Amino acid sequence: MIQPGTPAPDFQLLDQNGETVSLSSFRGKKVVLYFYPRDNTAGCSREAAAYRDAMPEFEALGVTVLGLSKDSSASHKRFADKYELPFTLLADTEISVLPAYGAWQEKKMYGKVSMGTVRSTVLIDENGVVEKVWPKAKPDTNAADVLAYLKGEKA
Repeated sequence: MIQPGTPAPDFQLLDQNGETVSLSSFRGKKVVLYFYPRDNTAGCSREAAAYRDAMPEFEALGVTVLGLSKDSSASHKRFADKYELPFTLLADTEISVLPAYGAWQEKKMYGKVSMGTVRSTVLIDENGVVEKVWPKAKPDTNAADVLAYLKGEKA
């Protein structure tokens, strides 16, 4: 995983509406960039819903939330509409951003080895530098853990 103190790799990806989003456009604001394996799966749906429900608190802190997976913009649109997600979902269909942040790793399931997205979260500060990393985020507590850190309740 990318380490705190490292400049966050900039990117340009399509969002759920087919619009190009670049990380550098958020300079001056903290950004929560959370990586998740797949739209419309149980864990990813719970995680997205938790971020959705916590959005008023993130907004009150002036923090932008971005979700990122290798799914397409069209898949993200269906996912965002289904769960009424008020934040941006980014489509890394070329799998270029996931490895840059260390979120694309070898995974083992049922004895089979494959490459895949590791559920993880990166907090990027106002200057575009990685402030904090959650390398093994849990879908049910990720949003709350990030909020607690932002509020100074957890290291």
